[in-house]
Amino acid sequence: MFVAGMNLSSMCHPPAEALEQGEYIEGRMSIPSIEAVMTESIEPEVSLSASEGLAGIKELTWATLADVDFKDVYVEELDAYYWKPTFGPSVKAAEGTEVYITGYIIPVDYDEDFYVLSRYQFANCFFCGGAGPESVVDLRFPAKTRAYKTDERLTFKGKLALNADDIYQMNYILEGAVEYTP
Repeated sequence: MFVAGMNLSSMCHPPAEALEQGEYIEGRMSIPSIEAVMTESIEPEVSLSASEGLAGIKELTWATLADVDFKDVYVEELDAYYWKPTFGPSVKAAEGTEVYITGYIIPVDYDEDFYVLSRYQFANCFFCGGAGPESVVDLRFPAKTRAYKTDERLTFKGKLALNADDIYQMNYILEGAVEYTP
């Protein structure tokens, strides 16, 4: 798979500038400054509570996904650091449930039908703009889907899976993802 070939270690280990500027705190990047800038320019902050959809499907908010702490962990086989997540209670409560979430499409590999949903547009997302890994969700489609365009703002539903151990996968995965209108 394409992700396995990607070197994401530079995104998971703090750059020297972050250490010098005090943006790296207790083994994790400090996200609030990024959050404040991003929520102002793109979308208003969402409520921490999940709302119930018409079909009993709960809305998963980006604020809920932010209930995670990251610890810098060295992986010897890669000779690199990555952020190991420890999921908070609100994220754990959503694990395995049918949810829907709205965000921006980021195509990672068109040939493999590999897309992520991002809280932020491509220029500000986890891969390019410095947002954290809690701001992206891997969309796992049940069948080949249409080609999505970068930064399409869409809502998807599926079953939330959490990943804390496989460094080649995203921390959040939406299994059986399909477009959804709440």
